Amino acid sequence: MKYSRRKFISFLGKASIGVLVTPPFLISCGNTTNPAPEFKNTSEEVLKKLKDFVLEAIDPSDKDDLLLANGLNYKVIIKWGDKINLTDTFGYNNDFTCFIPLDEKNPKDGLLWVNHEYVNPLFVSGYNYRNSGEIRTKEQVDKEMYDVGGTIVRIREENGQWKVVENDPHNKRITAHTPIKLNWDSPIAGQNVAIGTLSNCSGGITPWNTFLTCEENYDNCFGEIKYDENNKPSRIPSRNGWEQFYNYSPEHYGWVVEINPKDGSAQKHIALGRFAHECCTLYELADKRVVAYTGDDKNNEHLYKFVSSKPSSLKEGTLYVADTINGKWLALDWKNQPLLKEKFKDQTEVLIRAREAAKILGATELNRPEDIEIDPITGHVLVSLTNNKNKNDFHGSILKVEETDGKYDALTFKTSTYIAGGKETGFSCPDNLAFDMSGNLWITTDISGSSMNRADKPYISFKNNSLFVIPRYGKNAGEVIRVISAPTDAELTGPWFSPDGKTLFLSVQHPGEQTKDIKSPTSIWPFDKDNIPKSSVVAITGDLIEKMNKLRQIENIN
Repeated sequence: MKYSRRKFISFLGKASIGVLVTPPFLISCGNTTNPAPEFKNTSEEVLKKLKDFVLEAIDPSDKDDLLLANGLNYKVIIKWGDKINLTDTFGYNNDFTCFIPLDEKNPKDGLLWVNHEYVNPLFVSGYNYRNSGEIRTKEQVDKEMYDVGGTIVRIREENGQWKVVENDPHNKRITAHTPIKLNWDSPIAGQNVAIGTLSNCSGGITPWNTFLTCEENYDNCFGEIKYDENNKPSRIPSRNGWEQFYNYSPEHYGWVVEINPKDGSAQKHIALGRFAHECCTLYELADKRVVAYTGDDKNNEHLYKFVSSKPSSLKEGTLYVADTINGKWLALDWKNQPLLKEKFKDQTEVLIRAREAAKILGATELNRPEDIEIDPITGHVLVSLTNNKNKNDFHGSILKVEETDGKYDALTFKTSTYIAGGKETGFSCPDNLAFDMSGNLWITTDISGSSMNRADKPYISFKNNSLFVIPRYGKNAGEVIRVISAPTDAELTGPWFSPDGKTLFLSVQHPGEQTKDIKSPTSIWPFDKDNIPKSSVVAITGDLIEKMNKLRQIENIN
């Protein structure tokens, strides 16, 4: 499909400066921020000058560094191994980030949540999984289990720089060793408490100011339960082999987990289904009920939404799966779906085996549904479909879901797809999405380390993974502009804007991932004295971000 700036802007849709379709909760969520007074009250003279503002893209790069466009700068806030209190350290492979101010009146002091998705055992525990003769020990597994999960850390902006508040009482780790309550009336695999959270990819926040973290590739840790045609279960071993040391049920993982930032308490939400959750994006309805969108990040899996039946609940309600061909939300409801009654014994089993249930009902198979964001201008739901190499979709696309009559609890919808990835647009494999104050769309990419910068792969021209922005207004409207390039082997993840819109928090995940010899890493970013690659969270600032946040206001200037 030939790329068209005009078509993409039409795909996104526009609204005037006075129109925002989102509720106060969503506007305050960091990725769809509420314009600060200095942005709202920008003078007409400044806005006229902004009409001629042109972004300067950076070229694709395979350099081992975090490269930024003119008008941007960065500072590392925290990196793997940094102390967060007297006993705990920051985990490995940070992914999703989100920020909640401690006081709504002060956007420069609050709590940062960071996911830790998985580990490279070569760096974390010293286990070389490439050496077939090497035997893993329990001590090594314990180190690996500690370095996943997530971190709560208090950060504060001082003299223009974000810093960790050392040893703050809020600073905590949630790991694969942490007991977590299962928010359900029936036991799961005979238990009401799971041990740990792991494979934490993206997430979200709730209207009641708690963090959501999503368990994605959980089967890598304790395996999976598979059912044959006679409904007989068997256990598939994991890649990590942790089940050799801890006999934890695979059914305790693959959930959306809610974290209370004030005390670190956690619960797993069974009602949202079990699969490789990439994210969980919430919308609060007028009656305080919530709608949660979440995707299953695997080839040929599905898009889901949960609609609560009670205010502020992620337990009472109905889980639906999308039939995007016919524009219908299909209820994963054991009581009212005869096909599900034939296969499963109760609703609990339907939720545990959500993937099977979705396919039984005829849900549409998608190409790795990853991040989901609600457009603050139009209210449309955008879904990253990263790729599906088995179906010759190497570069991915963006799916737009328009709920009927703009009602998020509707049971029908329509979709449209704009093929965003490919050589014509200059980027491939869209992953995380974020909107700024002007409704500009920011996109990170997820080209796998094993495919990146290889001449025999279709990704060679894109070089390292990057962060892109597609302006909605101004001279660059509809252009795909590369603004940040990641270090070697790395992926940029978890873009999240501070409440005042002046800082973009961003994770630099798994630099040096393809390292085979720890003495010769493929990356040494962020250039610590030990020359070991370290996943880090950075604060991106600069006048480019502030200019982008003002772009929507130029629409009303003659």
